[in-house]
Amino acid sequence: MPEYFQARETVREDEVDGLLLAHFGQRAVGFCLDLFLVWLLRKPVEWLWQVYVPHGWERHTLVDLVHVRSLIVLVTYFSLALYFGNGQTIGKWLARTRVISLTHERMNLWQSVERALGYGASFLELGFGFMQFFINRNRQCAHDRLAQTIVIDVRGSMEKIVDDAKQPEVAADDLEQEVTRAEPIRDDSAHHRT
Repeated sequence: MPEYFQARETVREDEVDGLLLAHFGQRAVGFCLDLFLVWLLRKPVEWLWQVYVPHGWERHTLVDLVHVRSLIVLVTYFSLALYFGNGQTIGKWLARTRVISLTHERMNLWQSVERALGYGASFLELGFGFMQFFINRNRQCAHDRLAQTIVIDVRGSMEKIVDDAKQPEVAADDLEQEVTRAEPIRDDSAHHRT
């Protein structure tokens, strides 16, 4: 029997269907605020590195460790902030946006790390990963698609989230009415015995 492709529409995608997506300017403001916070957090990390780490071995490395430390701070900040903020970093909270998972009800740690590392993919090719926002129907950049997330405007999406929370009660009532109207199923197997 041949197998056919099946669309990936999941229950979770049905739940987030119709949420108001954040516009590019709103996302850019949140991202820039977060980058500023990363820059501020990098300073204490630099100081701790200078005070507590022996430096004799640094002369023999080919990698500039300042950039490595900055990258570690950046990935750690975005990963932990997205995970503990359930899709909202401080910058995203100020910009009134939230990252929503297309696969889980809340952002899990792996998805948060994946999205943070995905910023590197978005910066590749002169930032084309960010420009994919304008050509993707769900306004997803490269890092959104990698982590299977979308970014919503919290101000416009709260109404849908509240409405959807009430909807299952109505659906259960409709289902109950359908069941009472359905005809009983006849079991004809007793009549066809050999």
